[in-house]
Amino acid sequence: MAIDKITTASITDANITTAKLAYDAIPFRNIIINGDMSIAQRATSTSSITSSNYHTLDRFRTSYDTAGTWTQSQSTDVPSGQGFAKSLKMDCTTANASLSAGSFLAIQSKFEGQNLQYLKKGTSSADSLTLSFWVKSNKTGTYIANLYDADNNRYIAKSYTISSANTWEKKTITYAGDTTGAFGNDNATSLELKFILVAGTTYTSGTLATSWQSTTNANTAVGQINLADSTSNEWYVTGVQLEAGTTASDFEFLPYDVNRDRCYRYYYKVSSSGFRYVGWGQVDNDNNNIVAYIDFKTDMRAAPSALETTGTAGNYKVREALTYTCDNVPTFNNADIWYSAVSFRKSGITSSNGFAQGEMLKCGTDGGYLAWSAELWLL
Repeated sequence: MAIDKITTASITDANITTAKLAYDAIPFRNIIINGDMSIAQRATSTSSITSSNYHTLDRFRTSYDTAGTWTQSQSTDVPSGQGFAKSLKMDCTTANASLSAGSFLAIQSKFEGQNLQYLKKGTSSADSLTLSFWVKSNKTGTYIANLYDADNNRYIAKSYTISSANTWEKKTITYAGDTTGAFGNDNATSLELKFILVAGTTYTSGTLATSWQSTTNANTAVGQINLADSTSNEWYVTGVQLEAGTTASDFEFLPYDVNRDRCYRYYYKVSSSGFRYVGWGQVDNDNNNIVAYIDFKTDMRAAPSALETTGTAGNYKVREALTYTCDNVPTFNNADIWYSAVSFRKSGITSSNGFAQGEMLKCGTDGGYLAWSAELWLL
């Protein structure tokens, strides 16, 4: 039986409009990747944070400068009945109640310019952007969330208020479209979302930049509370959505595998609780290096220039039967956007023990991992 076309005349619920039906049908309207906080390749919890980096949740980076000490984790504390299973949690473990002028703490997410061309930034038709998210903290008061145009050094800042302590609240913020400065049509950083949690006077001594303007530090976070002033302080966020337009639509839930593969474009990690196959390889000319060729699950944003590892040589082995333990932790050989070559070192590899120049073999890890980064913040 065919489904009749929905028309204005057939809509009886005042909360349903033809415009909303049409908009909600648009796939990938959320500019944020991993806004439901479901993907955490690096770790589910990292303590003693006193530096800028990606620590846990994929696509959400910590920006830090003398703002206390923190534990960041992927939490199961979420707003009830909203469909979320995970949130990002910031927990202050060493307080800083007397901030330096340059003190700063924020959670960032960055976006490629080639994915933002439809926003028409820098033209008279520039789209507004609406940010919506769920947030919770024991510390009530004013917080700042801003957008930064990295191509033209411009930004806009808006405040939101946490009204009830230890209560999940949904916030919606609309940013006007910017008619000045187009985004670059490339794979580099063009736009950045920043949730500010701590800011010293360098960032709070001016007038909040509530309209698009050239970046001035003093106008960045005026009114921002100090979340670092007590070890009792915590801040949670989930359901982060940034979309074109002036109205927040319902959060766009993606299948787990789709969300994960989108994260793989920026960071790809191979690990397991036991030894596993990671790639085929061949004996190098000196009969000591096994060069493994490892395919990425999806094309990365750019060719990685390094390899991340952990553990000791004993966490890595070579050959299908995992007969040989490596002499050293594997090292980076080279990479493109779709694969990487990794050298597994094992001395004494010769034809007499079953290997021959060019022979294919398997490599595995246990307790260690291999990872590659093409994050936007590295460039």
